[in-house]
Amino acid sequence: MNTEIQHSLNDLIEIARDGGDFYTEAAGKVEDSELSTLFGQMATHKRDIVAGLSADVAATGGEPAEHGTTVGTMAQAYTNVRAALGDTNYEYVSQLEQAEDRLMTAFKDTINDSDTPAAAKASAEKYMPRVVECHNIMRSRKEAMKAAS
Repeated sequence: MNTEIQHSLNDLIEIARDGGDFYTEAAGKVEDSELSTLFGQMATHKRDIVAGLSADVAATGGEPAEHGTTVGTMAQAYTNVRAALGDTNYEYVSQLEQAEDRLMTAFKDTINDSDTPAAAKASAEKYMPRVVECHNIMRSRKEAMKAAS
């Protein structure tokens, strides 16, 4: 059972770490200071989620994931290229909103999967409000930027 809990939570850790790394990089690449500050705050939220889930994995006797995913790394590289060729601010907001979609979907899948152990569901449910909040912030920012253009 502990192995299943660890596997479920480590998947979430990897995806949250992808988002945190992406926000940190984006904060240094955008010229808009408000966006840079927002991205820094969002990176902190992701680090908090990673730290909490890592503690939950460790509490089961497991080793928390220490890296992100290949998909996350590729999305980050893709965005860097697109941002260099177009509207840097919008490209980062758009791609970070997609990263939020990915994280929220992973949390929902973990919570709703009948095969997910109760302890892993409880851990995911504990962080779900923060995941939803971050997702909504980025979705609203993307929609506002799209409407303004």
